[in-house]
Amino acid sequence: MRVLVVTAVPVERDAVTRASGAADEVSVHRVPGAEIHRAGPFDVLAGGAGPAAAAASAAFALAADRYDLVISAGIGGGFAGVAPVGSLVVAGRIGVADLGAETSAGFAPVTELGFGRVWHFPPRSLVKAVVAATRAVTGDILTVSTVTGSAGRTAALLAAHPGAVAEAMEGFGVAEAAERLGVPVLEIRAVSNAVGPRDRDAWRIGDALAALTEAFGKLTPVLEGWIHHDRNDS
Repeated sequence: MRVLVVTAVPVERDAVTRASGAADEVSVHRVPGAEIHRAGPFDVLAGGAGPAAAAASAAFALAADRYDLVISAGIGGGFAGVAPVGSLVVAGRIGVADLGAETSAGFAPVTELGFGRVWHFPPRSLVKAVVAATRAVTGDILTVSTVTGSAGRTAALLAAHPGAVAEAMEGFGVAEAAERLGVPVLEIRAVSNAVGPRDRDAWRIGDALAALTEAFGKLTPVLEGWIHHDRNDS
């Protein structure tokens, strides 16, 4: 089993590799555009913040080697009432919230302009298995290029995407790269803050990174079972 995990920054990458429980066994190798840390079945890279950097780094890594699955992972903001700080979320759908155009009637997603896409769909059987193993919340995870920082923007996102549980900045970019290389994709986020008015004092980044490590510690048997038995039934 070979799984590529794409994070944004080194602290997220290190949180995933810690799940192997053997820091001295993590090896590092490089491909064009990416430094990959190998820990057990996971090849983990810190590809940079935002969908463009995530797509580019994921594409380089996926083109350089063969993988059974790619996971976009890290911390993110949770929507109040469904994904509290410290919880884990798994995407039933990976969406992009701000790719489109402003019109006189409001925001129009790129699909309404007649091209592109705004959703990617992780394998349903895999999402179900990961949620069961980690007790995560599942729903739509929105990719944004600007972190939400106001009550008004939060309300607008929920009005447009009532199934949203969290927002982050990389998932859709990773999914775009995975789709082009024909590799299934999953997104997992640990919630570090509530989506809404920006209050850094209320963020719990350390707790979220610990939750991410714990989640990946439970994933290996789940992923092995899905890859070997359920992939064709996704």
